[in-house]
Amino acid sequence: MLSRGRAPNRESGPRGCTPAFLSAGAEITITPEPAQPAEGDNVTLAVQGLSGELLAYNWYAGPTLSLSYLVASYIVSTGDETPGPAHTGQEAVRPDGGLDIQGALPGHSGTYILQTLNRQFQTEVGYGRLQVYEILAQPVVMTNGTALVERRDTLRLTCSSPSPAEVRWFFNGDTLPIAVRLGLSPDGRVLTRHGIRREEAGAYQCEVWNPVSVSRSEPINLTVYFGPERVAILQDSTTRTGCTIKVDFNTSLTLWCVSRSCPEPEYMWVFNGRALKNGQDHLNISSMTAAQEGTYTCIAKNPKTLLSGSASVVVKLSAAAVAMTIVPMPTRPMEGQDVTLTVQGYPKDLLVYAWYRGPASEPNRLLSQLPSGNWIAGPAHTGREVGFANCSLLVQKLNLTDAGRYTLKTVTLQGKTETLEVELQVALNLPSSHKDQRHLPEPEPGTG
Repeated sequence: MLSRGRAPNRESGPRGCTPAFLSAGAEITITPEPAQPAEGDNVTLAVQGLSGELLAYNWYAGPTLSLSYLVASYIVSTGDETPGPAHTGQEAVRPDGGLDIQGALPGHSGTYILQTLNRQFQTEVGYGRLQVYEILAQPVVMTNGTALVERRDTLRLTCSSPSPAEVRWFFNGDTLPIAVRLGLSPDGRVLTRHGIRREEAGAYQCEVWNPVSVSRSEPINLTVYFGPERVAILQDSTTRTGCTIKVDFNTSLTLWCVSRSCPEPEYMWVFNGRALKNGQDHLNISSMTAAQEGTYTCIAKNPKTLLSGSASVVVKLSAAAVAMTIVPMPTRPMEGQDVTLTVQGYPKDLLVYAWYRGPASEPNRLLSQLPSGNWIAGPAHTGREVGFANCSLLVQKLNLTDAGRYTLKTVTLQGKTETLEVELQVALNLPSSHKDQRHLPEPEPGTG
């Protein structure tokens, strides 16, 4: 079996070219049937326009009437066919002058010439063109990388296919947007995007097609790294960045760090300039006290882009949020000792306070704390009482008459008033001889 390669484009040869010695009206046309055959199809090059009594047909597969392009010669009267140098074993001349090609291949594509010979030994030629289309294999998308950094890296996709077919691109299952198509090479097989953007992340496919076949590649999934951007701290889904969060005493607080980033950033929390051992996107404060007041900063760092961002909030105890209590220290003082009525949970926005010996009335006032921080003695002051900035009261050298009720009254900057009472007990300090007598046995009756 002879074989021949793909024929070059022979459109320069005139269709229906008629030798000068023939009548001007003669014209032979050659039409493929089917018009757009796929490889493997049986094709007939049908002939119209034959005239007169013909002796022979010569079929050529090439641009000229050259012996090297001769497919076959056919004698009309006998039906004898003689293969030529360009015969592949798949061609057969029909009695009506047509040419059958069994199982046509893309290599059969090209220009065909039919030459006829009549009884006057005059020749006439007709031109036609055959295009056999491939059944296209699945193309493959080649890429320079499937994970790129936004605005820094270049995306380059190549549609690899052995067939000379048309190419179109798809993005997330849809035809490629016009803005992206601007980066296509002239043949459509190479897609280039400089400074890739996050909105260009997704699934890319290429498709090859011709009139009889279409085949689409498997998707290539592109990830675009970016961020972190818009780093913020949330409390209960509310943005608190740059704000002051006030928290009640002994209650819990959870701060969340959020950002726009791909991939998820690495987190670090900083409290008053000191790094905390917490690599999570949230920070829990289980029991709020004054020791946890301060500035909390979340730092988010993207391990791929190597960029970072941060956000901060200030956390404070709520004003007058702590349940105020008074605890004597020591709890059971003795006569002659000093005792401090220690105040816990006093208002942070305190304006003034006053201590009273008994009910909160002016004659019973022991001392008052002024906004300046100094305290002044009241009508009931004995000279043994001292006030402190945290509202605590020191009573020195207790005597038994100091036992009883003490009242603390506080006023905040917002004008909120709170009154709290405590009962002070003073134990009798007996001389050691009296203590010993209490442990001597009583005399028996009738003795002494």
